[in-house]
Amino acid sequence: MPTILGTTLGLGLHPQILSNPAASILLPITIGSAIGWSLSPKTKKTYHSLTQPPLHPPSYLFGPVWTLLYGLMGYGIHHAYKSSNTHPQFSTTATLYTTQLVLNFLWTPLFFGIEKPGLALLDILGLGVNLGALTWSYSRLGDRVAVWTMVPYIAWVSFATYLNVGVGVLNGWDIRSKRKAVEGGKEE
Repeated sequence: MPTILGTTLGLGLHPQILSNPAASILLPITIGSAIGWSLSPKTKKTYHSLTQPPLHPPSYLFGPVWTLLYGLMGYGIHHAYKSSNTHPQFSTTATLYTTQLVLNFLWTPLFFGIEKPGLALLDILGLGVNLGALTWSYSRLGDRVAVWTMVPYIAWVSFATYLNVGVGVLNGWDIRSKRKAVEGGKEE
C-alpha cells in the first residue's frame, strides 16, 4: 500500500515532523494559536456575553493552558514516533493523533466562529472518544511517556465538555443572540 503523509493510512503527519521534537511540539501550538488569534475579538465578546456554568475559568487562562496542552500532545507523538515508529500499531496511532488535532482545531470555529454550541458539543464528544483511543493506542505501543502526556489533555477536554454543555443549557443553545444583545444588535 502506498504511503501518503508518512503512513499507510494516509492520515498521519510526515515522519520529518514526528522525528523532530521542535516541529512536533510547535506544529499544534502554532496552528492552535493561529486559530485562537484569528477568532480572538469575537471569542472575547461572545465569552463575556454568555451565562457561564459554575467553575468557569477566566478567559485569560485558556491561552496558556492550551499552549501547554498542545506542547504536551506534540511531545507525546514525537516520543511515540521515536520509540515505536516501526511497531505495526504506529500507523493507527499516527492517524488517531492527526484526527484528534483536526477535531481539536474545529471546536473553536464551531463554538465561537459560527456560534453553534450544539455542533461544538458533538465535536468535543468525538474528540473525547478519539483521545481515549489515542491513549489506548499509546499504551499498546508500550509508551508510558506518551500515555502520561494525555492525562492533562483528557482532564481539560472533560472540563471543556462540561463548560460546553453548561453554556449551551444556560444560554438556550443560542449564543449568537446573547452576543448581539450585548453589542446592541437585534436578536435573530
